Amino acid sequence: MGCWWFGGILIALSLAVSNVEGYPFEDLVVSLPGQPEVGFRQYSGYVDVDVKHGRSLFYYFVEAEGDSDKKPLTLWLNGGPGCSSIGGGAFTELGPFYPTGDGRGLRRNRMSWNKASNLLFVESPAGVGWSYSNTTSDYTCGDASTAKDMHTFMLNWYEKFPSFKSRELFLTGESYAGHYIPQLADVLLDHNAQSTGFKFNIKGVAIGNPLLRLDRDIPATYEFFWSHGMISDEIGLTIMNNCDFDDYTFANPHNVSHSCNNVISEANRIVGDYINNYDVILDVCYPSIVEQELRLRKVATKMSVGVDVCMSYERVFYFNLPEVQKALHANRTNLPYEWSMCSSIVNYNETDGNINIVPVLKKITQNRIPVWVFSGDEDSVVPLLGSRTVVRELAHDLEFKVTVPYGSWFHKGQVGGWAIEYGNLLTFATVRGAAHMVPYSQPSRALHLFSSFVRGRRLPNTTHLSIDD
Repeated sequence: MGCWWFGGILIALSLAVSNVEGYPFEDLVVSLPGQPEVGFRQYSGYVDVDVKHGRSLFYYFVEAEGDSDKKPLTLWLNGGPGCSSIGGGAFTELGPFYPTGDGRGLRRNRMSWNKASNLLFVESPAGVGWSYSNTTSDYTCGDASTAKDMHTFMLNWYEKFPSFKSRELFLTGESYAGHYIPQLADVLLDHNAQSTGFKFNIKGVAIGNPLLRLDRDIPATYEFFWSHGMISDEIGLTIMNNCDFDDYTFANPHNVSHSCNNVISEANRIVGDYINNYDVILDVCYPSIVEQELRLRKVATKMSVGVDVCMSYERVFYFNLPEVQKALHANRTNLPYEWSMCSSIVNYNETDGNINIVPVLKKITQNRIPVWVFSGDEDSVVPLLGSRTVVRELAHDLEFKVTVPYGSWFHKGQVGGWAIEYGNLLTFATVRGAAHMVPYSQPSRALHLFSSFVRGRRLPNTTHLSIDD
């Protein structure tokens, strides 16, 4: 009884302190099931973005580890479109916890990005994860509506957390967040230009393995297959030399010549279904086996190159535990479906994937906001080959000179990847041995890259160990 009473006092004190500091005590996550003890606070809950339609977005916020009041705020969005930033970024990649192998608890991520920044994750758009709308038509959406809702979300989130209104804000994400993040930055910049009051304190944009320009990113996949020995010379060279991807669209991917369709289909057949296209050096996880092991309370973790390749199944199991949803203040409307990483109810405008994001990045850099594009070099879905080309072409368009020549950057005395900087504002960097989800497969190198980004430092180009190593 005494231990319970003392614990209750601590919780009450924590609630009181968080209320005094302007944090919403009703969103405080006291503890997650199976969570290791930590010295920072977590909050999660809902932010209404359209009260009339009953549309709300679910968020998870974690304080920085140490001196959180002096560190910036970083927003992270996963892509899809229609995939969860909480299931992805927060609990598989860069947040403070990973699911345990049995799917019933959590373990510490010692390379969490909350070492360098306060972190905010949002399930966006409505229909993703626990975000919802009471108006079914809201689930038909696209880039413009998603950016608009996120603008409203940020304004209303700051009302919950007013102490962050003046804090430096970094906008980050991966994959289809190559659309989400730049377009959100564009909307926030327009807000700043029109506002006579509050302005967003945007200090940087960083996007990993991002979809930026379809006619560059799609052919890069087949160049990647060829360069990694996954398809033959005959097929690879035929695709690269003879196929025109200018007319390729998500809505009509077969809108290339008949002969190219045939050779692309053959390339995909040869690569096969037993390769993780998001990281071609990792083994695959067999879902039927791991799901059975989770039900039987066996540890389902399967390791490949030091990476738990079954983590995606473990997180689904964990987030669907009723006690986890209660602790996170999630699923307040008792949704008629289970939590899943990527939504089956969002009807996202498939033509939006064809939008060229380069002009948006141009506007951001013209506002003197640094842009970093980083690429895990083992990803075949959005390979570095396309992203590097897009960044170079953007730098040429902006007439930026090379301020840091292309070369190795180092972490812990080893090559972390390769990088180039243009005009002191535009950086392209690879992360050696990393997947499409860079922090998932190379957490230490990813943290070094992120820490450099938010601290306004260039990636180190010598083997000398720095204080951050």
